[in-house]
Amino acid sequence: MIKKGLKVKILTGKDKKKEGEVIEIDRSNNRVKVKDLNMVKKHVKTTKEKKGGIINKENFIHISNLGLINKTDKNKKTEAKK
Repeated sequence: MIKKGLKVKILTGKDKKKEGEVIEIDRSNNRVKVKDLNMVKKHVKTTKEKKGGIINKENFIHISNLGLINKTDKNKKTEAKK
């Protein structure tokens, strides 16, 4: 089960083999945002309050393209006690 704050590894795509932390989950579409990975450029229109231009932000990644990193830590600790 993938939850916010867990470390994950990307299995496919342009950021393959990179690791990051989950920052947002969209359960209805089975998608996740990972901190500083799968960055896309987004155009922002100029307004009175904001200066316009291009910003970089994270985009969603499908859950099937991710692997959990720290799920096995709990299993190793329980096996060592036996």
